[in-house]
Amino acid sequence: MQQGFIGGNAALRVRVAGGVLLVAHLAFVAWFTLRPLDVPWVVPANLHPLAGIRADLALGWQEAARRIGEGLALLAPLGILIPMAHGRLWASTLGSLIRTSAAGALISLGIALLQTGVPGQVVDIDSLLLNTAGVALAHLAVVPAARHWLRRGAGRGPRPAVRQEEPAQGRTPTIPRVGIAP
Repeated sequence: MQQGFIGGNAALRVRVAGGVLLVAHLAFVAWFTLRPLDVPWVVPANLHPLAGIRADLALGWQEAARRIGEGLALLAPLGILIPMAHGRLWASTLGSLIRTSAAGALISLGIALLQTGVPGQVVDIDSLLLNTAGVALAHLAVVPAARHWLRRGAGRGPRPAVRQEEPAQGRTPTIPRVGIAP
């Protein structure tokens, strides 16, 4: 087993649960964002960053909070489910955040690209930004604390040192008269 991963039967259950929940959440997101909508008109695509957020703020703080909250919450569970499905207990917080945020951004971009062919759905660059921010915020809020709790609960303390293994063949022989290895 690779070092740094949660070990044992409990780890397998966590990874399987994370994978199943990840697939279920992605199926819900696909259904929610890619279903055709029967609307009398369609607004044009928003390709200007933060223009939609400014327009939401112009509607009032309650409507803006609802719309921005929806954008943040749609893919936010991925910030927890992706590291859970991966199962690394000893991972860099920054590296894990970057990997998870990049995965969230790519999934959001894929959804935006698929929406171009769905009737009634419109591409919005602000949704990509909000979805990625939601993934990052959920990851920062839960994953570092959960990993710390699991490491402490596992009774392992600090990260185990990596042993340097001796080569299987031993030292390389040298030729006495020449003084170099063959």
